[in-house]
Amino acid sequence: MPTRGGSARYEGLGKEGKGWTSTQSKALDEQPYGFGTRFGDEPGTNPEELIAAAHASCFTMALSFALAGAGYSDGTLETSARVTVDKDGDGFTITSSKLDLTAKVPGIAPDEFERIAQDAKANCPVSKVLNAEVTLTHKLES
Repeated sequence: MPTRGGSARYEGLGKEGKGWTSTQSKALDEQPYGFGTRFGDEPGTNPEELIAAAHASCFTMALSFALAGAGYSDGTLETSARVTVDKDGDGFTITSSKLDLTAKVPGIAPDEFERIAQDAKANCPVSKVLNAEVTLTHKLES
């Protein structure tokens, strides 16, 4: 399996500092981040937003492959993730990642979908790496 990479640069220190983050693929290339993008409304990204996107992407792909492995060949999966950061002493801790899924999988029974979705949630690599509560809500459309 390949190793994927990302990088960050931060100039200045603390709240006044400014950062830039990039991914190996250059999907993000010098994307700005800093205190204002993380805890305020300044344009740019932040680590929690990137984790949320990674978690939603990982889970959705894991579920797609699990459904295909169960014999389903058609469907649409849309997942959002909301990562929560809470104050923890002098620092902060990511305390949860909440996945919200809307799915359309023709012919699947709700109980089978629930079993497959919960397994994908528990076993996608990003769920495994997060040391936080990982929850999943979903809506199966007919």
